[in-house]
Amino acid sequence: MGKVMTTAYAMSGLLVGFLVGLTGVGGGSLMTPLLVFMFGFAPKTAVGTDLLFAAITKGGGVLVHHRSHRSVEWKIVLQLALGSIPAALAVVYLLETVFKKDEAVTAIITTTLGIALIFTGLSLLLRKRLSRKSAIRRLTHTERFGRWQGALTVLVGVILGVLVTLSSVGAGALGTVALLFLYPRLATVRVVGTDLAHAIPLTAVAGLGHLHMGNVDFTLLGSLLLGSLPGIYLGSQLSAKIPEWLLRPALASLLLLIGCKFVL
Repeated sequence: MGKVMTTAYAMSGLLVGFLVGLTGVGGGSLMTPLLVFMFGFAPKTAVGTDLLFAAITKGGGVLVHHRSHRSVEWKIVLQLALGSIPAALAVVYLLETVFKKDEAVTAIITTTLGIALIFTGLSLLLRKRLSRKSAIRRLTHTERFGRWQGALTVLVGVILGVLVTLSSVGAGALGTVALLFLYPRLATVRVVGTDLAHAIPLTAVAGLGHLHMGNVDFTLLGSLLLGSLPGIYLGSQLSAKIPEWLLRPALASLLLLIGCKFVL
């Protein structure tokens, strides 16, 4: 039975990795609901395991963006982290000290997960429009928010820190949309690289916090990692062959439905 389940976990990693490579959507919004609904994991275990899974798998992506494309804006990464890391630590502290009962933790994580999935689905629908507007503003050299830009970036980090620690969702799609809105003159590849670089310390800190609370299943983590790497490769190879206008709305609708199921 153990070997069968391990194989099933690896196949789930393969499936999610394939979808991530295909769509570019972060694994948390796909992996966590799958672990909860298909395999019956407690939401806190699904979130904790997925956070460490994300921290490990995103590392390779950042190396590519930094070394090959030089597309990481480290100043923005630092500003996001100034908000997200303290927020993540605060959430972990509250989960350990204030919301000690399993029922309370499950209720908070489940509700936040649903909300984060709904926002992620909406962000998928808005991302292309924001990218188009961002490209236009780069050409016209207009900027927004002025001296408030840094403070708003830190605030976005705080929001992401809370959402990601409670749900493992948001570091990818929501972070990208927020940066496209705050930095319209930044090329999309730089937005993606910057958001990815920020996601690593955030998911690592949040994941280690969940590890300290006993919310990480290492057998599951290893199996997911084993399956995800070939899945990401296969999805990336096929991504150019499937029209985005068909894939993105379908995925957004799925996330909206799953999010509503968690909330309601």
